[in-house]
Order: sequence, then C-alpha cells, then structure tokens
Amino acid sequence: MSTASERACEDMQAALGMGCTRVIERVAASLGQAGPAASRFEPCMDVAQGGVLWALPALMSNGLLRHTGEHFKMREGFYGMAHIFVLLAFMALCRIKTVERLRFSPPGELGLLLGLDRIPEVRTLRQKIKQLVQCDLHSWGAQLSQEWMNAESEAAGILYVDGRVHVYHGRQTALPRRYVSRERLCLRGLTDYWVNDQTGRPFFAVSTPFNDGLLAMLREEIIPRLLQDVPDQPDEQALAENPRAHRFVIIFDREGYSPEFFKELWGQRVACQTYRKNVQDLWPEEDFEWRETPGPYGEIVRLKLAERGVRLSNGFWMREIRRWGENGHQTAVLSSDYVNAEVRIGFHMFSRWSQENFFKYMTQHFELNRFASYVLEPADETKTVVNPAWRALDSQIKSKASQLNRCRVKFSQICLADELNDAETKRFASKKAEGREAIETLETELAALKEERKKTERKIELRHLSEEERFRVIAPNHRFFLDTIKMIAYRAETAMALIVRQFLARKDDMRSLLREIYSAPADLIPDESEKILTVSLHPLTNPLSNEAARHLAEILTASETTYPGTDLRLRFNLVSDENP
Repeated sequence: MSTASERACEDMQAALGMGCTRVIERVAASLGQAGPAASRFEPCMDVAQGGVLWALPALMSNGLLRHTGEHFKMREGFYGMAHIFVLLAFMALCRIKTVERLRFSPPGELGLLLGLDRIPEVRTLRQKIKQLVQCDLHSWGAQLSQEWMNAESEAAGILYVDGRVHVYHGRQTALPRRYVSRERLCLRGLTDYWVNDQTGRPFFAVSTPFNDGLLAMLREEIIPRLLQDVPDQPDEQALAENPRAHRFVIIFDREGYSPEFFKELWGQRVACQTYRKNVQDLWPEEDFEWRETPGPYGEIVRLKLAERGVRLSNGFWMREIRRWGENGHQTAVLSSDYVNAEVRIGFHMFSRWSQENFFKYMTQHFELNRFASYVLEPADETKTVVNPAWRALDSQIKSKASQLNRCRVKFSQICLADELNDAETKRFASKKAEGREAIETLETELAALKEERKKTERKIELRHLSEEERFRVIAPNHRFFLDTIKMIAYRAETAMALIVRQFLARKDDMRSLLREIYSAPADLIPDESEKILTVSLHPLTNPLSNEAARHLAEILTASETTYPGTDLRLRFNLVSDENP
C-alpha cells in the first residue's frame, strides 16, 4: 500500500510529466489507438481530499451521470466523459471554485479519486468543457429538473422564485444595467431567476441579459415550464369540481406584486403568494392568535397570525394574512391559495429565508457569481431593449430640469431692498430680467426635448441597433453547464446533510461537518475478488463528528453504489474502525 510520500516521488519522476505514470495508455490515446482509460484503483494510504468520495452515492442518485450518454458527445482521449463529470462535481464539493485553481492541487492525488494516474491539466480540462457545452445542454438540465420534481412531488407543489444579479465588471461588452440591491448600485450584468423548494434545494434557473423584470420572466419562461413539469397537478375535471383548487403555488417577493398578474395566474389555476405593498392600516392585536405547524425537518413552528379577505384594485379577491412581529410590527401577505390553512400559508411565505440562504451559501462556497468563461456569443436580437436615442433624450431632460430648478431658486433669491438708489435699482431690474430670460430659455428647451422624447420609441428590438450599440452575451452555455453541475453538488450535499443532521447535537453544524469530511484524507483499499472499493476516512476533529460520520458511512454503504466505469461497490468506514 503506497504512502503519500512514495506517490509524490513517483509523480515527480514520471516520464511524460507530473503524475503521468500510465505511459503506454497515454501514448496510445494520443495516437487515437485507445479509448478512455479505465478507472483502476490500487491500495494507497493518505489520499488527499479522499473523503469527497463519500459524496459519490449522493451525486449519482441526483443524476450526475444518468443522462450524459443521451445528451453529450465528447472527443474522448485518455479522459472519458465520466471522468470529467465526476471531477467537476468533486471540485465543487472540495471548494476548488475555478478550473484555474486546479494548478494548486496535487494532480496525482486527485487522479487517484478518479482511478487514474492524474487529473487533466487546466488547458485540457478547458478543452473538454468547451466540447461538452456545445451539446444539448438545456434538454439535459430540463430532464434533471423534471426528475428532481417527480422524486419530491410534495416539495414541487410549493415553489420559490427569486432573481439574483450576476454582475459583470469587464469591458468586452456593454451589458444592460440593472439595480443590484446588495450593492445599492445600477451595474452591468445578467440576471438569474432561480426556482427552489422550501428547504432551498434548486430545481432550475433561467438566465437573461435583458432587464425586463421578474413579471416578464414568470410569464414567458418560468410559469409555462412549471405547468409542464410540476408533478401531481389536478386534472381539468378536478379543477372544475373544486373551484378553489390550484395546480401549484409560487412564492416571490414584492418585485412580482401586480393585481393583474395575480388574476392572470389564477386564470391558469396557479396560486401565488407575495408581500402586500403600501400597507397603511394596522389590525388590532386581539385579532391575532398563536398557530403551530410542523416545519420541513419535523420541528414545530409557532406564528402569531390573523386573516381577512381583501379586494384588490382590479376587483380580484385574495386572502390577506398578517404576522404579528416584534414591537407590534405587522407583515402582510397576499395569497390566492384558498385551500391551505392560514398557518401553512404564513409558514411558506416566511420560509423565503431558505432561498436567500441558498444564494448566500452558493456565493460563498460554490462561487455562484463567477463567470465560467468570457467567450462572447450573440444575444437574442428579437428581444427589446431601451432605445439609446430615448435614453440620451431622457438624460438631457433630467439635466435641463435640474438647471431650470437651480435658475428658479436663484431667481427667487434676488430680492428688492427697502432703500435703493437709481444705480442699484437698475442692477436689480437687470438681474431679474436676465434670470427671467434664462428661465424662459430653459423652459423652451425642456419643452422641445420632451416633445422629441414623445416621438422617440422608448424600447426597440436589439436587431435595430447599430453594431456599436449591440451587446453580446458572455458564455451562456458555459455558465449553464457548470451551474447545473453545482446544483447537483449542492443537492448531493443537502441529501447528506439531512442524514447527519439527526446525529448532531447542533443541527447547524451539518454542512460544516460535510466540508470537513470532503477535505479529509482517506485510504483507498480495492478488493478485486470481492468487487469492493473501501474508502476509509481518517478521523475527524472530535468524537461527535466521528460518530456522525460513522452513521453516515453505514447509510452510504447500504446504497450499494458502484463506482462509474467499474464493477467495484463502494464501502465506507473510518480508519479507526479497522484499527481500533
């Protein structure tokens, strides 16, 4: 059984470069005389980050390799398609946030996790990704999303939709500006609209460089897709028999507030929930009562709620539910869910923190805000954008209006004193005349600009702009592909977190424990006669973590997962269990 020091010396002395010890297979693959190298494991100790192999059963169950043969084609050499997918998922879980950072990881040690002599170098991996992103990515993502919803049909009935701006600071293209709430600025970038369940697990995301807003994306992209994908929807007969029944519920923030849109959704029998805008009245405290409901993890949630019916400005009736908060603050929620109890509606609305936590966690640990590539591609030229001519006129109008206001203030400050001689009176009259003339000139110019703006279209299709004014999209396929890999990794980590959660005294430590497991060294012990690959994790930092990891190992071993491309079943344990 080799040690880390022995493998390091062997990798340094490899004839074809760092870690390239399978010389014959590499030369044959380079000449096109051999296909992808087979994953072959040898006994080895202290493999760096070997604990990430514990995530392989969860990755496989979440569809990492399930449909790759249907949707992807790659010019395979020494590295096969399965090697690339597994490596990218391991990188996400090990917090190797970009392909470039692989330069600072030991290639031979990571290669052992794939059953190879080393991982591909950065340039090779980029070439493989470039080939993969030219395949049928969106069909692959849609199929995975639909399978996730079918596997969790109850969770797919309550869906959270929110947008997140992907800021671009480069100068290759002038993407449209949009408001970024976390930075309180209007910045260039893309907007991703994510659809999650109430525990924060993502189903899919829709990205757009245009800033039409949440309502437009819901109408054009998200709702039509959900009507097709959400499982267990009532049929037309059931909807006709029960006029209060709905297909599913979507929850969003105040950006999607629109009485007309609420009514439009209910026309498709889709219920919605959001916060009410412009609440001015307060309900008496005696109307509020404490309610209890089970949470997603079995915990009991208590809310102080009150409910009334409300007719919106367009005549559409909705349920208004308010929560009594600290210092008597009342949070108002509107819902067209006429089936669930008020406490369930309140709980679903106030669970939006799960999606916010998802954004924060993915940004911190999976580098969600980073562009995967900076290759430019044409944008959809049928989409409308703000007319640059209209924007220039609007800017001039704001500037003229500001000048006019300053002139009016200055004119009002010219006052006539009680006693003035003839010269002072003439100066006063001259200043007043000059000020009045300046005001009249600015008013005339402002009126002309406003008239010209009326005649100019505010929005035009992108194809009608000049080549200099058009913008291009930054590598949408690269982002979609790697974001889908990150979604699979996050869902796999979440599945493992739900397992270890029940064995921890502090429930919030579950993801910290998993990160420790992924980064921990492990021993790999293949048994060809029994067709078993044992992954023995080195002890963790404390006995409680070791005990939770031991329970996790039992459940992962019971899944009887086979390592991709081999006939070896994975078995998991701790080194201390074999050597007490």
